[in-house]
Amino acid sequence: MKKVLIANRGEIAVRIIRACHDLGLETVAVYSQADAEALHVLFADEAVCIGEPPANRSYLKIPNILSACEITGADALHPGYGFLSENANFASICESCGLNFIGPSAESIAQLGDKAQAKALAKSVGCPVIPGSDGIVSDSDAALEAAKEIGFPIFIKAVAGGGGKGIRIAQNMDEFLRLFSAARTEAEVCFGNPEVYLEKMIVGPRHIEVQIMGDKHGNYVHLGERDCTIQRRRQKLIEEAPSPALTPELRKQIGEAAVNLAKAAKYHSVGTVEFLLDKEKNFYFMEMNTRIQVEHTVTEELTGIDLVREQLRIAMGEELRLKQSDIRFDGHVIQCRINAENPANNFAPSPGKLEYYLPPGGPHVRVDSACYSGYQIPHHYDSMIAKLIIRGENREQAITTMQRALKEFHIGGVKSTIPFHQYMMLNPDFIESRYDIKYIDDLIESGAEFQIDSKKKDSE
Repeated sequence: MKKVLIANRGEIAVRIIRACHDLGLETVAVYSQADAEALHVLFADEAVCIGEPPANRSYLKIPNILSACEITGADALHPGYGFLSENANFASICESCGLNFIGPSAESIAQLGDKAQAKALAKSVGCPVIPGSDGIVSDSDAALEAAKEIGFPIFIKAVAGGGGKGIRIAQNMDEFLRLFSAARTEAEVCFGNPEVYLEKMIVGPRHIEVQIMGDKHGNYVHLGERDCTIQRRRQKLIEEAPSPALTPELRKQIGEAAVNLAKAAKYHSVGTVEFLLDKEKNFYFMEMNTRIQVEHTVTEELTGIDLVREQLRIAMGEELRLKQSDIRFDGHVIQCRINAENPANNFAPSPGKLEYYLPPGGPHVRVDSACYSGYQIPHHYDSMIAKLIIRGENREQAITTMQRALKEFHIGGVKSTIPFHQYMMLNPDFIESRYDIKYIDDLIESGAEFQIDSKKKDSE
């Protein structure tokens, strides 16, 4: 592996380019017409335009991406996250073209991307799973029978769904069949696959995920958990590690469960196993993400391990250099996602030109971003401006440092989620870890105003 094409954009493309250069690998950036002046284009050794701004005409256009590989002589491809990163067909095509796909095998992606198969695999290795249907539910009669056994409330989930999409919630039998039919129709339209399954809705859970690594030689480790409970409409806003909700014994159990699942799937790469934790401290397997995560930075700061660099080494066929006993967890880490959204207007998107962009600094502060003063944030893609990652000796210190860093973060020209994060870092419920996965949605519904610092530099 000598030259890596990064089939992505934004901060993750910049992050991968840096890791490649650290390992002495050449890089190729691909970009849409809207990203011609993006930072990943500037940082890469070569860059190729692959189409018009809409993702389905550029970053999702497989023939264009493969052509860029051929033109530049790239012998490996890193998909980043989102876009084609968990597309088993894309991984298979890369493999058939002789490209080193930097991620798990197409077979692993397909197996773990099918939520029914993934759940069956988890059960086979003794990993606790959420009560639900025995695989796909294909007709209303079978659905009704399964619903009676599971009990309400019930999730109706698209097999091919993800990122909080393709989910309906039935509170009782009266509305169940209507929502079951609607879920199948929505799944067909959005994902090209109408198949759904049923799952018991765990009331008031926390969202806990475990970072794992596996190589092509059968070696596996986990790198601890991340607590991603602070979400809006199932989109993560704040992540931290270690989770304030786990005991040492529970942490050991959930880490071992994640590794056992990865072993059963013969998984090689970095990946994340996601769980729900109920109020009685029972954890349940939810899904596995077969890619690098947005919040991988939290684990990197906690362990001192460069996950993207390790992912590249695994793809090159190297054995893991770490055993489970080698991994240390130092302090506490919190990440805030700074998005171009307006918290005062129901988090409405706020694309546009960054008139100024001044990120914070100082000890224990990390900012991952692809933005700069004068950069035009396109409306075609996600709204992320930056990830602000803070490490402290303990959770209290991490929160205090985050408060300081947020005050230093000055953005002009667009609205941002900085006021929301300032609100949360002073929120007694957050400070005392009294929240569940619906906490932010409930706050919004109650009319909370996420406005703290009257001197903030976000433009009006």
